[in-house]
Amino acid sequence: MLTALTINNLPLTIYFSACSGHAINHSPFRRQLTSMLSPLSFPIFAQKFSRMRIAVVGATGLVGTKMLQVLEERQFPVTELVPVASERSVGKMVKFAGKEYAVVGMQQAIDLKPAIALFSAGGATSTQWAPEFAKAGITVIDNSSAWRMAANVPLVVPEVNAQVLKATDKIIANPNCSTIQMVVALKPLHDAFSIKRIVVSTYQSVTGTGVKAVDQLMNERAHGSSDVMAYKYRIDLNAIPQIDVFLDNGYTKEEMKMVNETCKIMGDNSIKVSATTVRIPVMGGHSESVNVEFNKPFELTKVRTLLQQASGVVVEDDPATQLYPMPMNAHERDEVFVGRLRVDETQPNTLNMWIVSDNLRKGAATNAVQIAEYLVTNQLV
Repeated sequence: MLTALTINNLPLTIYFSACSGHAINHSPFRRQLTSMLSPLSFPIFAQKFSRMRIAVVGATGLVGTKMLQVLEERQFPVTELVPVASERSVGKMVKFAGKEYAVVGMQQAIDLKPAIALFSAGGATSTQWAPEFAKAGITVIDNSSAWRMAANVPLVVPEVNAQVLKATDKIIANPNCSTIQMVVALKPLHDAFSIKRIVVSTYQSVTGTGVKAVDQLMNERAHGSSDVMAYKYRIDLNAIPQIDVFLDNGYTKEEMKMVNETCKIMGDNSIKVSATTVRIPVMGGHSESVNVEFNKPFELTKVRTLLQQASGVVVEDDPATQLYPMPMNAHERDEVFVGRLRVDETQPNTLNMWIVSDNLRKGAATNAVQIAEYLVTNQLV
């Protein structure tokens, strides 16, 4: 059964064993909650979700596999999984929560009418099939860029703007990985000091490209070269200052995603963003150097306090002990890690910070599952 609880304004889903009544929660507040919880009455709507069918479109890919992992880890109430992939993968078996499920095609998945479909199969697939799922009454949470800037499609990071979601939203966009981690860290600061301008440079993991890029890196590291090439150039011992294609303005598509998505998620088109995105030979997470100018003055101690109190943020900032966020420590974590906090001494009201997060988890799979949790908890599906 299921009931809802809110901590720091972020909905938290708690699942109860029908036999024991004990709470099993997926949040970092486990011990705190155990001591806080008194017997809770179960809302009537919980019975509606006693048999929840969930589809994962792109279930055999890098992000799709991670979605399955996160759904299981967070004990999302999946009673029947519908793994969906391309025709060449139909019939393959996918393991989830101790059971095996056969991969099905798109139309069969629609016919099964899952409550929610998590999409991570690329923009072309989402453009073609997300509307078909939506027409069938299935709520789509799409990880591609296909729907992010559509006027009638919410672009959601639960810690930032989950309140925009409505029951009538049948396609919901999951933002770009590098945008997600940045806005999670910046939202509490924007609320307090009002962001004027952001200058961001990213250092992005090869996992953001996919399995082919991981294979290229590992082959180059082991053998000095690779027959599998996700990039035009060698990635090991290199940095490639291009992510996605170049646009007419000289920026890449990835860079403009950060510009446009930040304003939409924050609900503030006055925020100016300048981005440079770089692929580097790491796994585990994306890193970002962020210079943010505010409209209001700030104290560094207040910045640190706001970040420490922010949902989904972990502050790692102690120069004396060389403590700062790194992708190898963010790997397989759902939080956004922030450090290297310091005042920009060259102009007023400006802060420098370093932001790191696992791009496959919070930057993709976890954010999508958190959206699904919000929908269930707030009776929007």
